[in-house]
Amino acid sequence: MTRLLIIQPDVSDPLGRLGDWLTEAGAELDVRLPPGQELPASLDGYAGLVCLGGGMGALDDQQHPWLVDVRRLLSTAAATAVPTLAICLGAQLLAVATGGEVTVGEDGPEVGPGLVSKKDAAWTDPLCAELPLMPDVLQFHNDVIRRLPAGAELLVSAPRYQNQAFRLNRCAYGIQFHIETTPDVVLAWAESSPEMAELTRPGALTPEKLTAVHVDLEESWRPFAARFVRLAAGELDAAAKSQHRLPLA
Repeated sequence: MTRLLIIQPDVSDPLGRLGDWLTEAGAELDVRLPPGQELPASLDGYAGLVCLGGGMGALDDQQHPWLVDVRRLLSTAAATAVPTLAICLGAQLLAVATGGEVTVGEDGPEVGPGLVSKKDAAWTDPLCAELPLMPDVLQFHNDVIRRLPAGAELLVSAPRYQNQAFRLNRCAYGIQFHIETTPDVVLAWAESSPEMAELTRPGALTPEKLTAVHVDLEESWRPFAARFVRLAAGELDAAAKSQHRLPLA
């Protein structure tokens, strides 16, 4: 079995369907929900790391001091090429832990079902190459990744906020959107944050619409999750080293 450490920062954002996809691909999941469940001191014994979303900010250390340990583990994973998948808040934590910048989105929250678009680097990426040109995603966030860490490759973008998915050091991935949700989870978010829910398109967060959206999400992201397990297991090669070049004079 390919053992993965799963960090769940918030009880409101469980592993959901992503957990099913990872286990069916051969992963063994060690889920930790801090602060009640202590985080490991290191990544020894783990083939990969997954960090989920949550309602707090990536630098809300005063209210959630354990975020320091989450960022430390994400930084260690990125520095030592441990395959990593960081989702929404997780992506923001990965970004700030490795030198990027996260701020409140100037153009307001992104909420509800939507589409994102692959960038050039995604077409040769081991996890993203087989995604469709414009995969379905689920958004529900106020904060955004304003600046990527140095050396990061932008993989997926969108018109309002550019930095939707990135890769760092060949195998550390951050995705700003959600792929792990269920309709019930999203409905609970909408009920607890009505001021955000009202910003999406009318009818976008009905049970019927969310059920249909999650069928589309599974079509793209279930194989993506399986590829992540293969990457962690060493059965799939990590991305080639960055080909960034300075422009010629």
